[in-house]
Amino acid sequence: MIVKLTQDATKLMHEENYEKSLVKARLALKYAILIKDDVLIASCYNTIAANFDGISESEKALFYYKKALLYAQRTNSDNLKNWINNNLGNIYFFDKKEYEKGIYYYRKSLEFSTKTKDSAQIYFTKLNIAWAYFDIGNFDKGLPYLNYINAHNSKSGDESTIVALNMLNGMYYSHIGEAKKATAFFEEAIKQGISGEEKSDLSFSHEEYAKFLMKKGDYKKAYENLLLFNQITKELNDEEKLKKANIAGINLELDEYKREIDNIETKYKSEQQLLLEKQSKNKQISIIIISILLLVIILFYFFFQNTRLKQKNDLKDVESKIQLKILNASISGQEMERKKIAAFLHDNISALLSSAGLHLSVFCAKSQIVECDEIKKTKTILSDAHDKIRDLSHQLLPSLLVRFGLFYALNDLCEKNSNSNIHFQYASSTETKKRYSEEFELKMYFIVTELFNNIIKHSQASQAKLTIEEENNELHIRIKDNGKGFDTTESHIAEGFGLNRIRARLNNIDGEISIESTLNSGTNIYIKAPFLQNES
Repeated sequence: MIVKLTQDATKLMHEENYEKSLVKARLALKYAILIKDDVLIASCYNTIAANFDGISESEKALFYYKKALLYAQRTNSDNLKNWINNNLGNIYFFDKKEYEKGIYYYRKSLEFSTKTKDSAQIYFTKLNIAWAYFDIGNFDKGLPYLNYINAHNSKSGDESTIVALNMLNGMYYSHIGEAKKATAFFEEAIKQGISGEEKSDLSFSHEEYAKFLMKKGDYKKAYENLLLFNQITKELNDEEKLKKANIAGINLELDEYKREIDNIETKYKSEQQLLLEKQSKNKQISIIIISILLLVIILFYFFFQNTRLKQKNDLKDVESKIQLKILNASISGQEMERKKIAAFLHDNISALLSSAGLHLSVFCAKSQIVECDEIKKTKTILSDAHDKIRDLSHQLLPSLLVRFGLFYALNDLCEKNSNSNIHFQYASSTETKKRYSEEFELKMYFIVTELFNNIIKHSQASQAKLTIEEENNELHIRIKDNGKGFDTTESHIAEGFGLNRIRARLNNIDGEISIESTLNSGTNIYIKAPFLQNES
């Protein structure tokens, strides 16, 4: 069954039905973990990563490819190790432009494909290595790989590699000053790209040809190829945006997918542990009875403390309501600005920085200026600024939330915040595909994020659990940790933990929050918020 699920997920991915593919892969992963099959676990992670790669979510793809490699290294499957290392090389080379890391994983892939004598994969990997070396100007190291793919093209190459092969030859002959051969190879690459379906390689060929023509001084033709490069790149970007929009059927920014499986690192009890549990059953029963009594006493104490707290806070209600209203207005404005700023950074500033870098290169070429350190540093600064603007836009507006919804995003948040010091557990009785209004989901997500930050920073807890339920058109959220707790009667603590801001968010949607905590006894937080019946 697991193999069939994995095959279905792979088929759906090739058909660009990424959302269904991710659901299938996630289900297959769950069963693979249950039977502790490292090969199947690695394959499932690889399929999940490939889906994110297909929708240009490189950071997510990178995360799951590394997960896949971790499990693949426990197996004897050289084919699996080969493919995962090759996929990691593609992410670092084509998406992140971290060429040295890309070459490292390509070399790893080459080791395993050589072991399995996979001539086609050896050919593809060496082509990518040559390309990576040429892109960083290290033609001496890239030349042996180029010679290999030239010698084996008739046997191992195909229509998907012919454009890149001609382009790489053009780049090499341009480097050694043989203009006639370089021109022939670049024009053949463009010819093959136009007649074939390798639009991405065609755009790169126009770009490299433009660089070569500028070096020759043929600025007019260089500019024509540069325009073609920009046109094809724009078409590819438009296609990518359309693909992303069709995945979830919404017109919001691309988001992140939910973390793989609930409690994926949960360890199953061994037979020895089960035996020990049976031997200590009577002792455990006694402990449970005592724990129940202690829990009753603690709950009673909580109730008594809450009663006293309510009596003390009666005189402060009016002031608190005013403050909450002010905070609510401020927060709503901030959330709107976050959305606007995120969209503006992604769609405008990032594009302007890319354009600035390109025009700087064209200016240097047209003006026959040898690039000095200042120009190189300027290009590097523009590239870094572009990457930081892109990352900032994703931080301002959680992309996973707007695509897949609140439940996927919160499960992802649990997984992302879990580490060796604290584990966040996620539990929900509601279908993960359930959607609410955009405003409701944003507010609930930021509320839980704020509470998680408080747990990490202040609680010293080793475990925390997020539980979500729907009841009577209301969303009930409970967050429980085993940390040091705090005195809820201390008003300055509430302010330091940002609870006033949380209450303001809830107040805007007629929600409620209650907190039960005492020193050295952990903390329970309950949130209740109504939603519209027909939201989806």
